[in-house]
Amino acid sequence: MSLVIERLAGQPVACRVVLRDLAATARLAGWLSTWFGPKDTITLTGDLGAGKTEFARALVRAFAEDAGVDVPSPTFPILISYDFPRGRVVHADLYRIIETDELDELGWDELRENALLLVEWPDRADDRLPTDRLDVELFHAAGTDFGAGLGPEARVAILTGHGSVGARLDRFQIADGLIEQSGFAAAERVFLQGDASSRSYTRLVAPGRSAILMNAPRQPDGPPLRRGLPYSQLVHLAEDVKPFVAMDRALLAQGLSAPLLYSADLDAGLLVLEDLGREGVVAGSPAAPVPERYHAAMEVLAALHTRNLPRTLNVAPRVERALPTYDVAAMLTEIDLMLDWYLPARGIRLDGVVREEFHLLWRSALNPVLAEPPTWVLRDYHSPNLIWLPEREGLRKVGLIDFQDAVMGPAAYDVVSLAQDARVDVPEGLELQLVSHYVKLRREADPTFDVRGFARSYALMGAQRASKILGIFTRLNDRDGKPHYLRHLSRIRRHLARCLSHQDLGSLRSWYEAVLPSKDFAA
Repeated sequence: MSLVIERLAGQPVACRVVLRDLAATARLAGWLSTWFGPKDTITLTGDLGAGKTEFARALVRAFAEDAGVDVPSPTFPILISYDFPRGRVVHADLYRIIETDELDELGWDELRENALLLVEWPDRADDRLPTDRLDVELFHAAGTDFGAGLGPEARVAILTGHGSVGARLDRFQIADGLIEQSGFAAAERVFLQGDASSRSYTRLVAPGRSAILMNAPRQPDGPPLRRGLPYSQLVHLAEDVKPFVAMDRALLAQGLSAPLLYSADLDAGLLVLEDLGREGVVAGSPAAPVPERYHAAMEVLAALHTRNLPRTLNVAPRVERALPTYDVAAMLTEIDLMLDWYLPARGIRLDGVVREEFHLLWRSALNPVLAEPPTWVLRDYHSPNLIWLPEREGLRKVGLIDFQDAVMGPAAYDVVSLAQDARVDVPEGLELQLVSHYVKLRREADPTFDVRGFARSYALMGAQRASKILGIFTRLNDRDGKPHYLRHLSRIRRHLARCLSHQDLGSLRSWYEAVLPSKDFAA
Protein backbone atom coordinates (compact mmCIF):
# COMPACT_ATOMS: atom_id res chain seq x y z
CA MET A 1 0.00 0.00 0.00
CA SER A 2 1.62 3.24 -1.08
CA LEU A 3 1.21 6.34 1.07
CA VAL A 4 1.78 9.92 -0.03
CA ILE A 5 2.76 12.27 2.77
CA GLU A 6 1.38 15.80 2.69
CA ARG A 7 3.02 18.38 4.94
CA LEU A 8 1.02 21.56 5.34
CA ALA A 9 2.63 24.59 6.95
CA GLY A 10 1.26 25.07 10.45
CA GLN A 11 -0.99 22.02 10.09
CA PRO A 12 -0.77 18.49 11.54
CA VAL A 13 1.03 15.79 9.57
CA ALA A 14 -1.31 14.16 7.04
CA CYS A 15 -1.15 11.07 4.83
CA ARG A 16 -3.42 10.31 1.90
CA VAL A 17 -4.20 6.69 1.02
CA VAL A 18 -6.20 5.53 -1.99
CA LEU A 19 -8.24 2.44 -1.12
CA ARG A 20 -9.38 0.54 -4.18
CA ASP A 21 -11.93 -1.63 -2.37
CA LEU A 22 -13.20 -2.70 1.03
CA ALA A 23 -10.35 -5.19 1.35
CA ALA A 24 -7.88 -2.32 1.06
CA THR A 25 -9.80 -0.43 3.74
CA ALA A 26 -9.51 -3.46 6.03
CA ARG A 27 -5.77 -3.71 5.30
CA LEU A 28 -5.22 -0.09 6.29
CA ALA A 29 -7.20 -0.62 9.49
CA GLY A 30 -5.19 -3.74 10.25
CA TRP A 31 -1.88 -1.96 9.86
CA LEU A 32 -2.99 0.94 12.04
CA SER A 33 -3.93 -1.60 14.70
CA THR A 34 -0.22 -2.51 14.95
CA TRP A 35 0.76 1.13 15.55
CA PHE A 36 -1.95 2.18 18.00
CA GLY A 37 -3.07 0.59 21.23
CA PRO A 38 -4.35 1.24 24.75
CA LYS A 39 -4.41 4.95 25.70
CA ASP A 40 -4.65 6.02 22.03
CA THR A 41 -7.62 7.70 20.36
CA ILE A 42 -8.66 7.33 16.71
CA THR A 43 -11.50 9.48 15.40
CA LEU A 44 -13.44 8.54 12.27
CA THR A 45 -14.89 11.26 10.05
CA GLY A 46 -15.97 11.70 6.45
CA ASP A 47 -18.79 11.02 4.01
CA LEU A 48 -21.92 9.11 4.92
CA GLY A 49 -21.61 5.56 3.63
CA ALA A 50 -17.86 5.92 3.11
CA GLY A 51 -17.11 2.97 5.40
CA LYS A 52 -16.31 4.40 8.83
CA THR A 53 -18.08 1.62 10.70
CA GLU A 54 -16.54 -1.00 8.40
CA PHE A 55 -13.13 0.54 9.08
CA ALA A 56 -13.71 0.41 12.84
CA ARG A 57 -14.94 -3.18 12.59
CA ALA A 58 -11.78 -4.21 10.69
CA LEU A 59 -9.56 -2.43 13.20
CA VAL A 60 -11.24 -4.10 16.19
CA ARG A 61 -10.89 -7.54 14.59
CA ALA A 62 -7.25 -6.90 13.73
CA PHE A 63 -6.57 -5.73 17.29
CA ALA A 64 -8.25 -8.90 18.55
CA GLU A 65 -6.34 -11.03 16.03
CA ASP A 66 -9.66 -12.73 15.34
CA ALA A 67 -11.53 -12.12 12.09
CA GLY A 68 -14.63 -13.73 13.57
CA VAL A 69 -15.21 -11.24 16.39
CA ASP A 70 -18.74 -9.83 16.26
CA VAL A 71 -18.48 -6.02 16.00
CA PRO A 72 -21.97 -4.46 15.90
CA SER A 73 -22.57 -0.77 15.30
CA PRO A 74 -22.59 1.28 18.54
CA THR A 75 -25.17 3.76 17.19
CA PHE A 76 -27.82 2.82 19.76
CA PRO A 77 -25.73 1.79 22.80
CA ILE A 78 -23.29 4.68 22.04
CA LEU A 79 -20.42 2.70 23.55
CA ILE A 80 -19.34 -0.91 23.06
CA SER A 81 -16.32 -2.19 24.98
CA TYR A 82 -14.14 -5.19 24.10
CA ASP A 83 -11.49 -6.89 26.23
CA PHE A 84 -8.75 -8.66 24.31
CA PRO A 85 -5.39 -10.13 25.40
CA ARG A 86 -3.62 -7.10 23.96
CA GLY A 87 -5.88 -4.67 25.83
CA ARG A 88 -9.27 -3.01 25.85
CA VAL A 89 -11.01 -1.36 22.88
CA VAL A 90 -13.92 1.07 23.22
CA HIS A 91 -15.94 1.79 20.06
CA ALA A 92 -18.07 4.94 20.41
CA ASP A 93 -20.69 6.41 18.09
CA LEU A 94 -21.64 9.88 19.34
CA TYR A 95 -24.39 10.57 16.79
CA ARG A 96 -27.06 10.64 19.51
CA ILE A 97 -25.08 13.00 21.78
CA ILE A 98 -26.67 16.48 21.85
CA GLU A 99 -24.77 18.24 24.65
CA THR A 100 -21.19 17.50 25.63
CA ASP A 101 -22.30 17.23 29.26
CA GLU A 102 -23.90 13.92 28.31
CA LEU A 103 -20.40 12.53 27.89
CA ASP A 104 -19.86 12.71 31.64
CA GLU A 105 -22.59 10.13 32.14
CA LEU A 106 -20.56 7.79 29.91
CA GLY A 107 -17.40 8.27 31.97
CA TRP A 108 -15.79 9.94 28.94
CA ASP A 109 -12.63 11.21 30.62
CA GLU A 110 -11.82 7.75 32.00
CA LEU A 111 -12.41 5.84 28.77
CA ARG A 112 -8.90 6.29 27.38
CA GLU A 113 -7.03 5.38 30.55
CA ASN A 114 -6.43 1.77 29.52
CA ALA A 115 -8.22 1.45 26.19
CA LEU A 116 -7.92 2.15 22.50
CA LEU A 117 -10.80 4.57 21.83
CA LEU A 118 -12.45 4.60 18.38
CA VAL A 119 -14.86 7.51 17.93
CA GLU A 120 -17.42 8.00 15.17
CA TRP A 121 -19.09 11.43 14.97
CA PRO A 122 -16.27 12.96 17.04
CA ASP A 123 -17.55 16.52 16.39
CA ARG A 124 -20.25 15.83 19.02
CA ALA A 125 -17.45 15.66 21.61
CA ASP A 126 -16.32 19.20 20.70
CA ASP A 127 -13.38 20.17 22.94
CA ARG A 128 -13.53 16.94 24.95
CA LEU A 129 -11.30 15.13 22.45
CA PRO A 130 -7.69 14.53 23.49
CA THR A 131 -5.06 16.75 21.91
CA ASP A 132 -3.04 13.72 20.82
CA ARG A 133 -5.12 11.67 18.41
CA LEU A 134 -5.34 10.24 14.91
CA ASP A 135 -8.19 11.28 12.65
CA VAL A 136 -9.16 8.98 9.78
CA GLU A 137 -11.32 10.79 7.22
CA LEU A 138 -12.95 8.53 4.62
CA PHE A 139 -14.69 9.75 1.50
CA HIS A 140 -15.74 8.33 -1.86
CA ALA A 141 -13.01 8.40 -4.50
CA ALA A 142 -15.47 8.99 -7.34
CA GLY A 143 -15.29 12.54 -8.62
CA THR A 144 -11.82 13.19 -7.21
CA ASP A 145 -8.50 13.43 -9.01
CA PHE A 146 -7.59 10.08 -7.48
CA GLY A 147 -10.73 8.24 -8.48
CA ALA A 148 -10.15 7.99 -12.24
CA GLY A 149 -10.29 4.37 -13.32
CA LEU A 150 -11.34 3.11 -9.90
CA GLY A 151 -14.57 1.27 -9.18
CA PRO A 152 -17.52 2.43 -7.07
CA GLU A 153 -16.09 0.83 -3.93
CA ALA A 154 -12.94 2.98 -4.02
CA ARG A 155 -12.37 5.31 -1.11
CA VAL A 156 -9.76 7.88 -0.12
CA ALA A 157 -8.51 8.04 3.45
CA ILE A 158 -6.85 11.12 4.90
CA LEU A 159 -4.91 10.27 8.06
CA THR A 160 -4.17 13.31 10.21
CA GLY A 161 -1.99 13.18 13.29
CA HIS A 162 -2.87 15.74 15.95
CA GLY A 163 -0.39 16.62 18.69
CA SER A 164 2.27 14.01 19.36
CA VAL A 165 0.56 11.55 17.01
CA GLY A 166 1.89 13.61 14.09
CA ALA A 167 5.39 12.28 14.69
CA ARG A 168 4.04 8.73 14.87
CA LEU A 169 2.18 9.18 11.61
CA ASP A 170 5.36 10.45 10.01
CA ARG A 171 7.12 7.26 11.13
CA PHE A 172 4.17 5.24 9.79
CA GLN A 173 4.88 6.65 6.31
CA ILE A 174 8.64 6.07 6.59
CA ALA A 175 8.01 2.47 7.65
CA ASP A 176 5.76 1.95 4.63
CA GLY A 177 8.63 3.01 2.36
CA LEU A 178 11.08 0.64 4.07
CA ILE A 179 8.64 -2.23 3.82
CA GLU A 180 8.20 -1.54 0.12
CA GLN A 181 12.00 -1.39 -0.38
CA SER A 182 12.30 -4.79 1.28
CA GLY A 183 9.78 -6.38 -1.08
CA PHE A 184 6.99 -6.77 1.50
CA ALA A 185 4.59 -4.06 0.30
CA ALA A 186 1.75 -6.56 -0.15
CA ALA A 187 2.44 -8.41 3.12
CA GLU A 188 -0.11 -8.78 5.87
CA ARG A 189 0.85 -6.83 8.99
CA VAL A 190 0.50 -8.75 12.27
CA PHE A 191 1.15 -7.16 15.65
CA LEU A 192 3.73 -8.94 17.81
CA GLN A 193 3.69 -8.72 21.57
CA GLY A 194 6.91 -6.94 22.42
CA ASP A 195 9.24 -7.03 25.41
CA ALA A 196 9.28 -4.89 28.49
CA SER A 197 10.67 -1.93 26.55
CA SER A 198 8.98 0.76 24.47
CA ARG A 199 9.90 -0.97 21.21
CA SER A 200 7.15 -2.52 19.11
CA TYR A 201 7.23 -5.18 16.42
CA THR A 202 5.12 -6.13 13.41
CA ARG A 203 5.41 -9.39 11.49
CA LEU A 204 5.15 -8.89 7.71
CA VAL A 205 3.65 -12.05 6.26
CA ALA A 206 3.89 -12.66 2.51
CA PRO A 207 3.39 -15.94 0.61
CA GLY A 208 6.27 -18.24 1.55
CA ARG A 209 8.26 -15.68 3.53
CA SER A 210 8.05 -13.14 6.30
CA ALA A 211 9.99 -10.32 7.93
CA ILE A 212 9.90 -8.24 11.11
CA LEU A 213 9.42 -4.48 11.33
CA MET A 214 11.13 -3.11 14.44
CA ASN A 215 9.75 0.24 15.57
CA ALA A 216 12.21 1.70 18.08
CA PRO A 217 12.00 5.50 18.23
CA ARG A 218 14.70 7.25 20.18
CA GLN A 219 13.57 7.64 23.76
CA PRO A 220 13.80 10.94 25.61
CA ASP A 221 16.17 10.94 28.53
CA GLY A 222 14.61 10.41 31.92
CA PRO A 223 15.30 12.65 34.91
CA PRO A 224 18.91 12.93 36.06
CA LEU A 225 19.75 10.27 38.63
CA ARG A 226 23.46 10.62 39.35
CA ARG A 227 26.19 12.93 38.06
CA GLY A 228 23.50 14.68 36.02
CA LEU A 229 22.89 11.52 33.97
CA PRO A 230 19.62 9.59 33.48
CA TYR A 231 19.26 5.89 34.32
CA SER A 232 19.60 4.78 30.69
CA GLN A 233 23.03 6.37 30.34
CA LEU A 234 24.26 5.25 33.74
CA VAL A 235 23.57 1.59 32.94
CA HIS A 236 24.47 1.88 29.23
CA LEU A 237 21.09 1.09 27.68
CA ALA A 238 20.67 1.62 23.93
CA GLU A 239 18.84 4.87 23.20
CA ASP A 240 18.41 4.32 19.46
CA VAL A 241 18.76 1.46 16.95
CA LYS A 242 22.44 1.97 16.14
CA PRO A 243 23.66 -0.33 18.95
CA PHE A 244 21.29 -3.05 17.72
CA VAL A 245 22.59 -2.75 14.16
CA ALA A 246 26.20 -2.77 15.34
CA MET A 247 25.80 -5.92 17.43
CA ASP A 248 23.67 -7.57 14.75
CA ARG A 249 26.47 -7.13 12.20
CA ALA A 250 29.07 -8.28 14.74
CA LEU A 251 27.18 -11.49 15.61
CA LEU A 252 26.69 -12.30 11.93
CA ALA A 253 30.43 -11.78 11.41
CA GLN A 254 31.04 -14.39 14.13
CA GLY A 255 29.00 -16.90 12.11
CA LEU A 256 25.96 -16.80 14.41
CA SER A 257 22.27 -16.53 13.59
CA ALA A 258 21.32 -12.90 14.14
CA PRO A 259 18.65 -11.41 11.83
CA LEU A 260 19.72 -10.17 8.43
CA LEU A 261 18.98 -6.47 7.95
CA TYR A 262 16.80 -5.85 4.87
CA SER A 263 16.30 -2.07 5.14
CA ALA A 264 16.72 0.61 7.76
CA ASP A 265 16.21 4.23 8.69
CA LEU A 266 18.66 4.65 11.56
CA ASP A 267 17.56 8.18 12.41
CA ALA A 268 13.89 7.20 12.59
CA GLY A 269 14.63 3.98 14.48
CA LEU A 270 12.91 1.70 11.96
CA LEU A 271 14.34 -1.61 10.76
CA VAL A 272 13.02 -4.38 8.52
CA LEU A 273 14.69 -7.60 9.62
CA GLU A 274 14.84 -11.26 8.76
CA ASP A 275 12.15 -13.20 10.61
CA LEU A 276 13.94 -15.99 12.46
CA GLY A 277 10.64 -17.69 13.22
CA ARG A 278 8.49 -18.52 16.21
CA GLU A 279 10.05 -21.70 17.61
CA GLY A 280 11.76 -20.99 20.91
CA VAL A 281 13.99 -22.95 23.27
CA VAL A 282 11.05 -23.75 25.56
CA ALA A 283 7.96 -25.84 24.90
CA GLY A 284 4.75 -26.99 26.57
CA SER A 285 2.28 -25.34 28.93
CA PRO A 286 3.54 -24.09 31.24
CA ALA A 287 6.63 -23.43 29.19
CA ALA A 288 9.62 -25.55 30.17
CA PRO A 289 13.19 -25.69 28.84
CA VAL A 290 13.98 -28.09 26.02
CA PRO A 291 17.36 -29.41 27.30
CA GLU A 292 18.88 -29.95 23.85
CA ARG A 293 18.15 -26.34 22.91
CA TYR A 294 19.43 -24.90 26.18
CA HIS A 295 22.65 -26.89 25.75
CA ALA A 296 23.01 -25.50 22.23
CA ALA A 297 22.47 -21.97 23.55
CA MET A 298 25.16 -22.54 26.18
CA GLU A 299 27.54 -23.73 23.46
CA VAL A 300 27.08 -20.40 21.68
CA LEU A 301 28.23 -18.58 24.81
CA ALA A 302 31.20 -20.90 25.34
CA ALA A 303 32.29 -20.38 21.74
CA LEU A 304 32.02 -16.59 22.00
CA HIS A 305 33.88 -16.47 25.29
CA THR A 306 36.90 -18.29 23.85
CA ARG A 307 37.29 -15.74 21.04
CA ASN A 308 39.11 -12.42 20.88
CA LEU A 309 36.04 -10.27 20.31
CA PRO A 310 36.26 -6.64 19.14
CA ARG A 311 35.14 -3.80 21.38
CA THR A 312 34.54 -1.37 18.49
CA LEU A 313 31.77 -2.45 16.12
CA ASN A 314 30.66 -1.22 12.71
CA VAL A 315 27.20 0.35 12.36
CA ALA A 316 27.44 1.73 8.83
CA PRO A 317 30.19 3.15 6.59
CA ARG A 318 32.19 5.60 8.74
CA VAL A 319 29.86 4.99 11.71
CA GLU A 320 31.22 2.91 14.60
CA ARG A 321 30.09 1.99 18.11
CA ALA A 322 32.40 1.25 21.01
CA LEU A 323 30.79 -1.19 23.43
CA PRO A 324 30.59 0.40 26.89
CA THR A 325 32.08 -1.31 29.93
CA TYR A 326 29.70 -2.98 32.36
CA ASP A 327 31.31 -1.24 35.30
CA VAL A 328 30.66 -1.04 39.05
CA ALA A 329 28.66 2.18 38.70
CA ALA A 330 26.31 0.60 36.15
CA MET A 331 25.80 -2.54 38.21
CA LEU A 332 25.13 -0.60 41.42
CA THR A 333 22.63 1.65 39.63
CA GLU A 334 20.78 -1.46 38.46
CA ILE A 335 20.81 -3.07 41.90
CA ASP A 336 19.38 0.13 43.38
CA LEU A 337 16.14 -0.71 41.57
CA MET A 338 15.59 -3.33 44.25
CA LEU A 339 16.00 -0.69 46.96
CA ASP A 340 13.86 1.89 45.18
CA TRP A 341 10.99 -0.30 43.98
CA TYR A 342 10.95 -3.83 45.34
CA LEU A 343 11.66 -3.09 49.00
CA PRO A 344 9.08 -0.26 49.28
CA ALA A 345 6.50 -2.59 47.71
CA ARG A 346 7.27 -4.98 50.61
CA GLY A 347 6.85 -2.18 53.13
CA ILE A 348 10.60 -1.78 53.72
CA ARG A 349 12.28 1.65 53.80
CA LEU A 350 16.04 2.02 54.22
CA ASP A 351 17.95 4.85 55.83
CA GLY A 352 21.09 6.25 54.28
CA VAL A 353 23.44 4.27 56.51
CA VAL A 354 21.95 0.89 55.54
CA ARG A 355 21.97 1.87 51.86
CA GLU A 356 25.61 2.93 52.03
CA GLU A 357 26.54 -0.35 53.71
CA PHE A 358 24.79 -2.17 50.85
CA HIS A 359 26.84 -0.25 48.27
CA LEU A 360 30.12 -0.89 50.10
CA LEU A 361 29.46 -4.63 50.26
CA TRP A 362 28.60 -4.78 46.58
CA ARG A 363 31.63 -2.71 45.52
CA SER A 364 33.90 -5.02 47.46
CA ALA A 365 32.31 -8.11 45.88
CA LEU A 366 32.24 -6.74 42.33
CA ASN A 367 35.77 -5.36 41.99
CA PRO A 368 37.57 -8.72 41.53
CA VAL A 369 34.93 -9.97 39.07
CA LEU A 370 35.13 -6.85 36.94
CA ALA A 371 38.92 -7.13 36.88
CA GLU A 372 38.57 -10.33 34.80
CA PRO A 373 39.21 -10.07 31.03
CA PRO A 374 35.90 -8.76 29.62
CA THR A 375 33.90 -10.29 26.81
CA TRP A 376 30.64 -9.49 25.02
CA VAL A 377 27.72 -9.50 27.44
CA LEU A 378 24.52 -9.64 25.38
CA ARG A 379 22.66 -8.92 28.63
CA ASP A 380 19.26 -10.39 27.73
CA TYR A 381 20.41 -13.90 26.89
CA HIS A 382 17.39 -15.90 28.03
CA SER A 383 14.47 -17.85 26.61
CA PRO A 384 12.32 -14.98 25.21
CA ASN A 385 15.22 -13.87 23.03
CA LEU A 386 16.40 -17.22 21.69
CA ILE A 387 14.91 -18.80 18.54
CA TRP A 388 15.38 -22.46 17.62
CA LEU A 389 16.43 -23.00 13.99
CA PRO A 390 16.63 -26.79 13.52
CA GLU A 391 17.31 -26.50 9.78
CA ARG A 392 20.65 -24.79 10.43
CA GLU A 393 23.93 -26.37 11.47
CA GLY A 394 26.09 -26.09 14.58
CA LEU A 395 26.01 -22.86 16.53
CA ARG A 396 23.67 -21.36 13.93
CA LYS A 397 20.80 -23.46 15.29
CA VAL A 398 20.31 -20.78 17.95
CA GLY A 399 18.81 -17.54 16.67
CA LEU A 400 19.67 -14.39 18.63
CA ILE A 401 17.50 -11.30 19.06
CA ASP A 402 17.27 -8.38 21.54
CA PHE A 403 20.96 -7.65 22.07
CA GLN A 404 21.04 -3.87 21.64
CA ASP A 405 22.11 -3.33 25.27
CA ALA A 406 25.30 -5.39 24.86
CA VAL A 407 28.35 -4.31 26.88
CA MET A 408 31.85 -5.55 27.69
CA GLY A 409 31.83 -7.41 30.99
CA PRO A 410 32.02 -10.72 32.89
CA ALA A 411 31.41 -13.92 30.92
CA ALA A 412 29.34 -15.33 33.79
CA TYR A 413 26.56 -12.78 33.35
CA ASP A 414 25.02 -14.30 30.20
CA VAL A 415 25.64 -17.83 31.47
CA VAL A 416 23.54 -17.20 34.58
CA SER A 417 20.94 -15.31 32.52
CA LEU A 418 20.31 -18.51 30.57
CA ALA A 419 20.68 -21.08 33.35
CA GLN A 420 18.61 -19.07 35.87
CA ASP A 421 15.91 -17.93 33.48
CA ALA A 422 13.75 -15.23 35.10
CA ARG A 423 10.59 -16.29 33.26
CA VAL A 424 10.88 -20.08 33.10
CA ASP A 425 11.60 -22.71 35.75
CA VAL A 426 14.95 -24.31 34.93
CA PRO A 427 15.28 -27.40 37.17
CA GLU A 428 18.38 -27.25 39.36
CA GLY A 429 19.63 -30.49 37.84
CA LEU A 430 19.44 -29.01 34.34
CA GLU A 431 21.10 -25.80 35.55
CA LEU A 432 24.01 -27.83 36.90
CA GLN A 433 24.28 -29.74 33.60
CA LEU A 434 24.29 -26.51 31.61
CA VAL A 435 26.95 -24.80 33.71
CA SER A 436 29.08 -27.97 33.77
CA HIS A 437 28.80 -28.20 29.99
CA TYR A 438 29.92 -24.58 29.65
CA VAL A 439 32.89 -25.12 31.99
CA LYS A 440 33.90 -28.28 30.12
CA LEU A 441 33.93 -26.40 26.80
CA ARG A 442 35.91 -23.53 28.29
CA ARG A 443 38.49 -25.89 29.77
CA GLU A 444 38.84 -27.75 26.48
CA ALA A 445 39.66 -24.43 24.81
CA ASP A 446 41.90 -23.25 27.69
CA PRO A 447 43.17 -25.74 30.30
CA THR A 448 44.02 -22.81 32.61
CA PHE A 449 40.38 -21.72 32.82
CA ASP A 450 39.71 -20.81 36.49
CA VAL A 451 36.75 -22.99 37.46
CA ARG A 452 36.60 -21.83 41.08
CA GLY A 453 36.80 -18.18 40.09
CA PHE A 454 34.06 -18.70 37.51
CA ALA A 455 31.82 -20.32 40.13
CA ARG A 456 32.17 -17.21 42.33
CA SER A 457 31.49 -14.92 39.35
CA TYR A 458 28.43 -16.99 38.42
CA ALA A 459 26.98 -16.69 41.92
CA LEU A 460 27.73 -12.95 42.15
CA MET A 461 26.32 -12.13 38.71
CA GLY A 462 23.27 -14.21 39.52
CA ALA A 463 22.72 -12.25 42.74
CA GLN A 464 23.21 -8.94 40.94
CA ARG A 465 20.85 -9.90 38.16
CA ALA A 466 18.17 -11.26 40.52
CA SER A 467 18.31 -8.11 42.66
CA LYS A 468 17.95 -5.92 39.60
CA ILE A 469 15.06 -7.93 38.15
CA LEU A 470 13.14 -7.84 41.44
CA GLY A 471 13.21 -4.06 41.06
CA ILE A 472 12.46 -4.00 37.34
CA PHE A 473 9.47 -6.34 37.54
CA THR A 474 8.05 -4.43 40.51
CA ARG A 475 8.48 -1.16 38.62
CA LEU A 476 6.74 -2.63 35.58
CA ASN A 477 3.74 -3.32 37.79
CA ASP A 478 3.71 -0.17 39.92
CA ARG A 479 4.69 2.40 37.30
CA ASP A 480 3.74 0.86 33.96
CA GLY A 481 0.61 -1.11 34.85
CA LYS A 482 2.02 -4.52 33.81
CA PRO A 483 1.09 -6.85 36.70
CA HIS A 484 1.87 -10.08 34.85
CA TYR A 485 5.55 -9.65 35.67
CA LEU A 486 4.82 -10.14 39.37
CA ARG A 487 4.18 -13.85 38.87
CA HIS A 488 7.91 -14.34 38.35
CA LEU A 489 9.04 -12.79 41.65
CA SER A 490 9.05 -16.00 43.72
CA ARG A 491 11.30 -17.68 41.14
CA ILE A 492 13.70 -14.73 41.17
CA ARG A 493 13.81 -14.73 44.98
CA ARG A 494 14.81 -18.41 44.87
CA HIS A 495 17.59 -17.57 42.43
CA LEU A 496 18.78 -14.78 44.70
CA ALA A 497 18.85 -16.98 47.81
CA ARG A 498 20.74 -19.78 46.06
CA CYS A 499 23.33 -17.43 44.56
CA LEU A 500 23.96 -15.72 47.90
CA SER A 501 24.56 -19.12 49.50
CA HIS A 502 28.00 -19.23 47.82
CA GLN A 503 30.71 -19.43 50.49
CA ASP A 504 32.46 -16.26 49.28
CA LEU A 505 29.34 -14.09 49.49
CA GLY A 506 28.63 -14.42 53.20
CA SER A 507 28.73 -10.67 53.95
CA LEU A 508 26.24 -9.89 51.21
CA ARG A 509 23.99 -12.72 52.31
CA SER A 510 23.97 -11.40 55.88
CA TRP A 511 22.81 -7.98 54.66
CA TYR A 512 19.96 -9.47 52.61
CA GLU A 513 18.89 -11.74 55.47
CA ALA A 514 18.84 -8.78 57.86
CA VAL A 515 16.79 -6.55 55.54
CA LEU A 516 14.42 -8.89 53.71
CA PRO A 517 11.68 -10.83 55.51
CA SER A 518 12.86 -14.40 56.11
CA LYS A 519 9.88 -15.86 54.21
CA ASP A 520 10.61 -13.49 51.32
CA PHE A 521 14.28 -14.33 51.09
CA ALA A 522 13.73 -18.06 51.33
CA ALA A 523 10.84 -18.11 48.78
